[in-house]
Amino acid sequence: MNYGSVLVTGGAGFIGSHLVDRLVAEGFEVGVLDNLSTGKPENLKYHLENGSLRFVRGDLLDGQAVREALKNAEAVFHLAAITSVPYSVKHPDATRRVNVEGTRSLLEACLRKGVERFIYVSSCAVYGEPEYLPVDEKHPARPISPYAETKLEAERLCREFQEKYGLKTTIVRPFNVYGPRMRGGQYGGVIARFIERLRSNKPPIIYGDGRQTRDFIHVWDVVNALMLTLNCQNAAGEMFNVASGVATSIVELAKLVMQLLGADGLKPIFRPARGGDIRQSYADIRKAKAWLGYEPRISLKEGITALAGSAGLLTRGV
Repeated sequence: MNYGSVLVTGGAGFIGSHLVDRLVAEGFEVGVLDNLSTGKPENLKYHLENGSLRFVRGDLLDGQAVREALKNAEAVFHLAAITSVPYSVKHPDATRRVNVEGTRSLLEACLRKGVERFIYVSSCAVYGEPEYLPVDEKHPARPISPYAETKLEAERLCREFQEKYGLKTTIVRPFNVYGPRMRGGQYGGVIARFIERLRSNKPPIIYGDGRQTRDFIHVWDVVNALMLTLNCQNAAGEMFNVASGVATSIVELAKLVMQLLGADGLKPIFRPARGGDIRQSYADIRKAKAWLGYEPRISLKEGITALAGSAGLLTRGV
């Protein structure tokens, strides 16, 4: 079935705003619900000025805002969440209110409004420390942070609403997403933090020994996977890893970023490992390839090179 009207919760955020760009470009009627706690209006500036989307500023637990945002929506991409592991460790109750109770309220509203598809953007964090690599969708879920626990609980709610009430839900588990508009600062991702420090001629900070691995995936590849999920009717009731399928150590990442940003002379600073951080992680993406036709297209080197250029940074050795 072709959906004409789509709601994106968290649509002013990093991944959400790129998804909105794609939906608008493909002619969808797009609604956005965002409380702007971490999302930025400038991420949607072009669309807001051109009237190409309907924006509702509000919280997931604000019933009136949710009802308004869901007006005419046939499908929902649910990205609104507290996404920082360190923040969730400090504020577990607030994280649960947004990520679990907020998701429950949204699912209930979708049922009442007759929404046909619900795509939940979860996280690879639900797997915890892997028992085997690469991590496939059948891997046991053993979250080790409040953030990951809440994402897993929200996944269970999605499955419950499909099994009990017939709401067609799909769960997508992105791995380590990076790209334009990614969040910096204390709660930002590792690539954003490395680039911020290098822009100030400061060495990157690595927590732990740097041999921990991650699977980095460009935001545009994630958006492509989300669009493929929307267009795949057989995806209802399923779960998909979205990643590159390539393991990169944090030390390797630091070397690559320093090389591409022309900061080869700096040496990383090592600090103690942080609680809630997973040691090794990279994904098996065969299911997304087989079911959705998903293929990651942007390599880590290409993605960071583009980021360096967009930040107005000199690069060499590229």
